[in-house]
Amino acid sequence: MLYRHFETQEAIDLAYDPSKTADGAAAMARYNAMSAATVADLKVHADLRFGQSLAETLDLFPAKTPGAPLHVFFHGGYWRSLSNKEFAFAARGLVETGVSVAVVNYALCPSVTLGELVRQCQVSLLWLADHAADYGYDPERITVSGHSAGGHIVGMLLSTDWQGLYGRSPDLIKGATAISGLFDLAPFPYSWLQPKLQLTGRDVMTLSPVRIEPRVACPVNLVVGALESDEFHRQSKAYQAHLLATDAQQGVAVESVVGCDHFTVIDGLNDGSGQVFDAIMRHIA
Repeated sequence: MLYRHFETQEAIDLAYDPSKTADGAAAMARYNAMSAATVADLKVHADLRFGQSLAETLDLFPAKTPGAPLHVFFHGGYWRSLSNKEFAFAARGLVETGVSVAVVNYALCPSVTLGELVRQCQVSLLWLADHAADYGYDPERITVSGHSAGGHIVGMLLSTDWQGLYGRSPDLIKGATAISGLFDLAPFPYSWLQPKLQLTGRDVMTLSPVRIEPRVACPVNLVVGALESDEFHRQSKAYQAHLLATDAQQGVAVESVVGCDHFTVIDGLNDGSGQVFDAIMRHIA
């Protein structure tokens, strides 16, 4: 077996490549249109640089009310494609509800390793906490979410030793929502993604949230589209069990969104509707 009961790359690809069972091209066209409208309609501080490389930027959509909570969104693309620009629409519903939103960009594999990609996302959160006064949001009310590969990033942020690595309190994150997340990297060295990801055995062990200790005690929601493959559902349930095995965890819920696939599950972020939006809002004080 390559991974669990999977004997071939084809079987793994079918379970983990959403474009084989849903219309990814239509989704990208929809995301781009919604994001263009969001940028046109909302105030945005674009391309704020939080790190040294060209890819380390974020777009910040401020709420109209000073001192608003901040929500940070990490995009998908299986760590090797897309950018924050296609996902600007993730800010719209939240901003219109009075929440400032940062949509984070990061360098992609194979131009960087997955470990470096995760480090960049960690640094983005620190930069946002340090620059709250510059943009008028509350650094004590930061929540995070991510879709697909972004869900994995959320898991890694919850597993970050914030004190040991950065000298920061682990309560930096007040709530987390991982949408269609990937928490065990073990199938991907045997998948269509490996030429881009170039994962090692060490990567699988140290960069799989389900295989490492969670460090942040905050409420967590794990959301999956009901029409996604069994593996997406199983990974979220396995990660839930992993989190609940730690005494410090405040609560972990898994939700299935009826009628949604891997791509449509986040559409409601554009107009402030649906289970994903509601899950995020439950964490925002």
